[in-house]
Amino acid sequence: MTATDQFSHVDYLWDEQKAAALEGDEVGLFLYRSNILGADLRITNFGGGNTSCKTIEKDPLTGEEVEVMWVKGSGGDIGTLTRSGIAGLYTSRLRDLKNVYRGIEHEDEMVGLFYHCLYDLDSRAPSIDTPLHGLLPFKHIDHLHPDALIAVAAAEDSEAVTKEIWGDTMGWVPWQRPGFDLGLQLEKCLNENPGIRGIVLGSHGLFTWGDTSYECYMNSLEVIEQASRYIGEREGKDRPVFGGACMESLPDAGRKKQAAKMAPILRGLCSSHKRMIGHFTDDERVLQFINSHDLDKLAPLGTSCPDHFLRTKIKPLVLELPADADLSNPEAIKTQLEPAFEQYRKDYAEYYESCKHPDSPAMRDPNPVVILYPGVGMFTFAKNKQTARVASEFYINAINVMRGAEAISSYTALPRQEAFNIEYWLLEEAKLKRQPPEQPLSRRVALITGGGGGIGRAIAEKLAAEGANVVLTDLKKDRLEEANQAFGRDISAIATCDVADANSVAEAFDEACLAFGGVDIVVHSAGLAISKSIEETELADWDLLQNVLAKGQFLLTKAGAKVMKTQGFGGDIINIASKNGLVSGPKNIAYGTAKAAQQHMSRLAAAELAADGIRVNTVNPDGVIVGSKIWEGDWAEGRAKAYGIKVEDLPAHYANRNLLKQIIRPEDIANGVFAFVGILDKSTGNTLNVDGGMPGAFTR
Repeated sequence: MTATDQFSHVDYLWDEQKAAALEGDEVGLFLYRSNILGADLRITNFGGGNTSCKTIEKDPLTGEEVEVMWVKGSGGDIGTLTRSGIAGLYTSRLRDLKNVYRGIEHEDEMVGLFYHCLYDLDSRAPSIDTPLHGLLPFKHIDHLHPDALIAVAAAEDSEAVTKEIWGDTMGWVPWQRPGFDLGLQLEKCLNENPGIRGIVLGSHGLFTWGDTSYECYMNSLEVIEQASRYIGEREGKDRPVFGGACMESLPDAGRKKQAAKMAPILRGLCSSHKRMIGHFTDDERVLQFINSHDLDKLAPLGTSCPDHFLRTKIKPLVLELPADADLSNPEAIKTQLEPAFEQYRKDYAEYYESCKHPDSPAMRDPNPVVILYPGVGMFTFAKNKQTARVASEFYINAINVMRGAEAISSYTALPRQEAFNIEYWLLEEAKLKRQPPEQPLSRRVALITGGGGGIGRAIAEKLAAEGANVVLTDLKKDRLEEANQAFGRDISAIATCDVADANSVAEAFDEACLAFGGVDIVVHSAGLAISKSIEETELADWDLLQNVLAKGQFLLTKAGAKVMKTQGFGGDIINIASKNGLVSGPKNIAYGTAKAAQQHMSRLAAAELAADGIRVNTVNPDGVIVGSKIWEGDWAEGRAKAYGIKVEDLPAHYANRNLLKQIIRPEDIANGVFAFVGILDKSTGNTLNVDGGMPGAFTR
């Protein structure tokens, strides 16, 4: 039997060729092991767990050989861990800290002393878990949060279950907050149980080890596999999983449609303190839990593992709303749901007040992070998409833990005081304060038409660079997919969209709401141009321009305003028109008329939507030839013919006619859009010309 064959509950990802290329590089093998462990979310989630190795190095001061421990630094993620994300410490100095340790009530002061143990001066800040690795003697150590192991750790009779699964080969340590003292408890457990292969941490996770990186990896996988099989043999045997289903989910398409309509409602309710970005999933594990008889029993208990509730809050909010509820009147639904949110905030405030210490940080946002909608799915809301997505993944881990613990015996959550001590730990607060300041457009979502290229793509890239999430829409999917490659994970989404089709526009907004919870900025950049004389202009030309430019803007404004009103915190609508809407020129009747319609429609919308905090403004480009999709077709030839010049001379021609003698590029238009949405927050009904200065287009 191969190594791969013995695992059915975890992924065996060790690649002999990749490992062979790292032969002799213990730190490289430790990083490789970390990355493949972090690639399986059943083993540990983003930012969860930590890994280490110990090597012999030459002391730069004495020249003597010393043991150095390399361990994941504070705030890192083992799945993406690199050399810059680890700390290197003298093992002996770390162990010498036992001589100055003053007891658990002085736990936090030990973190500052870790810096006195550094061997590598380029180290990442050592984490609170550093002594847990340093006080154990093994060369390679994994501290992981596998669902199956936390299920064992969170079971009511966890110690007995550990004994039943592994006999005398595994140790067990009761729940204790991570820190130096927990490292001492691990050391004590090992001394009292020599020869064990690992230790289960009550309500927390797993420690395993090995003499080589591969042996450590295999030991971790084997222990997790054994726990997974033990749980699997018991799930659904004595009683149905989670007590069985008490309701059915909506069909897949129905769930997505309902979630898209519900997302901006929930986003508005969750953003009473600060605006949030959303994430939605209807993963089958989520549906099994939220549709079950045990939901009402288990959901209020909250999560067990500290890594879970730090990202999900101690418990979710469960919506008491039929899965197929009519959401056509968002205000009525908000009114119906508001009491539940008020109660959640009140409960959280009571939790804070009853558990706080004299030096506790101020209470944080009391709104829920996780919202469960039986029959539909799970919403998570946080300061950005990555944090919201990770919260969702962690709550799925928590669901797995509850399912496993219930199969073994019964699930137990951390006591509220212990949970508070983790959530409002001064060291955790210090970590939060070290985070960089948010960008100007953080917590905002922009939907951009024509995002597959040219001006639309440049706008998307600019807004994303300033912190926004962006939804790129275009008629052509291949163009969207190419443009989307410029963005990293959790930044963008794409949706094919015909702006002249109301259903297509509605679907694009649904995609945006599913991806990020709602929309704050709508930029209508989709366009085309036709240059013909009056005699040559066909009715089809006229209709096409009116449909894409004017009708498209109307449909986008209508759909965008609806979402923004539902959320309740205003927004921005920016329409990319043209100098041609202000200045008369030859062979331009259909295009110029449509652009003029865009400009006045923007003013009309600004007057109507201001009461809801929705600002509507216009950016007028002119002569954006370089990088613009419009100029790749017949329009360029038509304009060149109208001016009696060659197509290749158009950029110089347009630059020479503006006051600044500048070529206007897509990124210049993007800067104009950012000015409205990122700086001019008290401006509406305005027009910003980005044309190098065209006196005929002056609006003043």
